[in-house]
Amino acid sequence: MRGRTKHIYGWLLGWLLTAAFAAPGALAQPFPAKPIRLMITLPPGGPTDATARTLGQKIGEVLGQTILVENKPGAGGQIAADAVARSPADGYSLLFGGVGTHGITPSLYRKINYDPLKDFACASLASSTANVLLVHPSLPVKSVAELIAYAKANPGKLDYGSSGIGNTPHLTMEMFRARTGTELNHIPYKGGAQYSLALLTGEVKVMFNNLPGEIGNIRAGKVRPLAVTSAKRAPQVSEVPTMAEAGLPDFEVTVWFGFFAPAATPKAVIGRLNEGIVQALRSSDLRERLAQQAVDPIPSTPEECTAHAKSEMARWAKVVEDAKVPKE
Repeated sequence: MRGRTKHIYGWLLGWLLTAAFAAPGALAQPFPAKPIRLMITLPPGGPTDATARTLGQKIGEVLGQTILVENKPGAGGQIAADAVARSPADGYSLLFGGVGTHGITPSLYRKINYDPLKDFACASLASSTANVLLVHPSLPVKSVAELIAYAKANPGKLDYGSSGIGNTPHLTMEMFRARTGTELNHIPYKGGAQYSLALLTGEVKVMFNNLPGEIGNIRAGKVRPLAVTSAKRAPQVSEVPTMAEAGLPDFEVTVWFGFFAPAATPKAVIGRLNEGIVQALRSSDLRERLAQQAVDPIPSTPEECTAHAKSEMARWAKVVEDAKVPKE
């Protein structure tokens, strides 16, 4: 009996060794074992692209793999989101999604190609930045209160610009109009550069824009900032009050992003991604680089990220409804 047992053990050991040498790739490799694709919903060259590349570089260092950034703009982020949702659920395809893909777009389009909650597993929140309310220097207002008074004294005569229907600059101004009872004319442009230039030239007199894209113009005195939409003042423009300080409590808008993987991605892989992302976001060198871009790191658990996306979808759905924005 003892000899038979030894024979069985010997056979099993031999089989395992043969299998191991015959197919070494069959043994699971620790994640990540190859580069990770990070898809962005916007074109290259803008503040979001810069933030994603900064984050990708540092997270890649922490995880020991390259993060390959791919720009897939269009359809309110649907092209990039759909591409990631349909990718293999192995953690090697991520979406740099956020307020657009998991906030505004679901309420702005009659039909989208992905379900923001069912089709994705969030690894962590990533970054946040404020919008800033700006006016052309020729406009005789120096505060939010003065802007409201001017708009009410000149109903329908004040033009505001945005980077397009349904983007945060547009919907943030619609929130402002609803809260203040003012009438302003919306002039949509084809992108951030065009409508930012429109304010510089005085073609439009007022707008909201992302803070990172306007710091240079603010510091040069080319535009006049009235308030930021974050809960606290932005250190880069510490003299500019928040909307709450300017007289509009609970007026908070942040342009946020997170890292989203396909829904069926194993929890162990999501956990490893979360560890790497959080470690990177808490590093002092990355925080300094993000501060230069007027971006706040916001590491989170996967559960916190999912809960944030749910709350943002509900909030922006109400904004879109109240503003009567036509669905596309």
